[in-house]
Amino acid sequence: MQDADHRDPYRLAADIGGTFTDVVLETPTGRFSCKVLTTPRQPEVAVMDGIMQLLSQAQVNPAQVGFFIHGTTLATNALIERKGARTALLTTAGFRDVLEMGFEKRFDAYDINIEMPPALVPRPLRFTVAERIAADGAVLLALDEAAVHAAAREMREAGVESVAVGFIHAWAHPAHEQQARAILQAELGEGVTVCLSSEVCPEMREYERFSTTVANAYVRPLMAGYLGRLRERVGQAGMVCPLLLMMSGGGLTTLALAERFPIRLVESGPAGGAILAAHLARECGLDEVLAFDMGGTTAKICLISHGEPARSRRFEVGRAWRNLKGSGLPIRIPVIELVEIGAGGGSIGRVDALSRITVGPDSCGAEPGPASYGRGGVLAAVTDANLVLGRLDPQRFAGGHLQLDRQRAEDALISSVGDALGLDAFWAAAGISEIVEENMANAARVHAIERGKALEGATMIAFGGAAPLHAGRLAQKLGMRRVVIPTGAGVGSAIGFLRAPISFEVVRSDLALLRHLSASLVLERLRHMEAEARAIVAPAARGAPLQVTRLAELRYAGQGHELRVTLPSSDMAQLGAAALADLAERFEQAYEQVYGLRIPGSEVEVVTWSVTVATLGAAVTPATMVPATSTRAPSASREAWDPGQGQRQAFGLHWRFDLAPTDQVLGPALIAEHETTLVVPAGWSAQLNSNGHLVMAVNP
Repeated sequence: MQDADHRDPYRLAADIGGTFTDVVLETPTGRFSCKVLTTPRQPEVAVMDGIMQLLSQAQVNPAQVGFFIHGTTLATNALIERKGARTALLTTAGFRDVLEMGFEKRFDAYDINIEMPPALVPRPLRFTVAERIAADGAVLLALDEAAVHAAAREMREAGVESVAVGFIHAWAHPAHEQQARAILQAELGEGVTVCLSSEVCPEMREYERFSTTVANAYVRPLMAGYLGRLRERVGQAGMVCPLLLMMSGGGLTTLALAERFPIRLVESGPAGGAILAAHLARECGLDEVLAFDMGGTTAKICLISHGEPARSRRFEVGRAWRNLKGSGLPIRIPVIELVEIGAGGGSIGRVDALSRITVGPDSCGAEPGPASYGRGGVLAAVTDANLVLGRLDPQRFAGGHLQLDRQRAEDALISSVGDALGLDAFWAAAGISEIVEENMANAARVHAIERGKALEGATMIAFGGAAPLHAGRLAQKLGMRRVVIPTGAGVGSAIGFLRAPISFEVVRSDLALLRHLSASLVLERLRHMEAEARAIVAPAARGAPLQVTRLAELRYAGQGHELRVTLPSSDMAQLGAAALADLAERFEQAYEQVYGLRIPGSEVEVVTWSVTVATLGAAVTPATMVPATSTRAPSASREAWDPGQGQRQAFGLHWRFDLAPTDQVLGPALIAEHETTLVVPAGWSAQLNSNGHLVMAVNP
């Protein structure tokens, strides 16, 4: 968005987390940021409080803001906590129980007490009607309109607020779904949301398509209401700029599209963090990066390779069983691949039946928050542990807007952990800290191994309010020797929003052998998809240059999983038979790289086409390190816990904004800034690079 940056010098971003709402304002004179406690019952209140605080601080008139970019966990939380709309499903006769049958396999084959995640739509609210369109488009059985009318009357009597419509083969032939919507809307009124699988997820495989459509219908009334209230408040404040929403795939979309397809926002906050980490990787010339984002409720880990985060079209939300794959709700949307665990500043520490300290996955959030917040919380959280371990200044927490109470933290640590294990508050805090760091290290190891990556030679980029507190110890556990802490690390995801392109991805399934495809027909389909994406992106881009990425999902015929391959030419005029043959070769190269072999004589089959239209990414200013000419003397010292040394010792205190690029800070040290604190372990040192990012590394 280089052109947007030039035209709009005042840009806002807001990220709603489970504990804090982060707001960032970029102006020609600098960046302003703040953290305010999230208001779960009315999230827009915290957003507007943060916005008005920054506008006042920067002396900026609301009408001067050129862009407002927003990300939220509201949709995710509604799915996890089952607090969405009362939703019904209308589907083809014979397919009523697809949501519960799922993939017809157990996510843990050896656990006899396994419980599958309950469907979002209970069986009494799943309705079927006679209809059938074949895969080739032939109408085998006309839609029974009388049955749709009858189902709609039952839905109205049941108090249904939202309806998902999913018919077999509607991903390719949506006529019956469109007929059903017209009937449902007439019977139920405009106050009831109707979502079609052919619009939400026009892809084959009915379970994932139905699950995604139901999830979209489940959260749409909630999200539409919230976004409508936010739009109203933004207007009342005098802001006339476009409101853009961060999507899970790392792009921005319009408010209208976000209200229509809120399921694309489920991982919007973590996606912003991954975009920031990718931007920093390009700035610093880092090929392999582990992005580590730790906020108040969760920790997110993402792998960045050659400046790009790994992406996928499959995602599970609300994994409820030991974070095992298959224990959540499958969603097919463009997402940045990451792992998310219940390990944040608000994660609760306790002792289990086997006298082990456990941390999370539940969090005390913003209400009441950790015990040290003094807002009624009595359970010990990670933030309480960090305060007692000497890592936090109770007067400067969250930019000084929230004073921490050490005595309340100690009382909570003793009652939650200490009494059960015979430990004082300090050792209870040390136990909680070590466990949460080990949980994150294990998650990072598994995530890397599953993707064939080694972490030892990678660089960690740490951001989020809690990540710099734990990044050094996490790096030690993972055998990593360098950590980068970006400027504004405490509000990193919100800053990432400002680096994201405006984009939209259009996906269509079209199962066919590659050698049977007509290049002209493929070209026509891709042009239609590109036009659809451009129509969404162009108005928000406001004249900025657009780039187009075209992908195909391919497999050997008869297989059940695909690989994503970029089309060989960005020039549509050159997409001919030779280009399709080249696409087959690219697939086989990718297959050999992933699986170590090719399958000679096997046909290559295309499953899905994808076209993404996006504005250009934010410009990168290369960062360099200058030789350190002096060792920075601390302004004071404070006793804190260094787990790598296994002892308490004096940590030198530094204020990040007092450091010069030639200053080197030797650990053990604490480098504080407005929204977070970096813990520099003994044996490590930290120094600013030319772009103002802190680079912490093991001493040579």
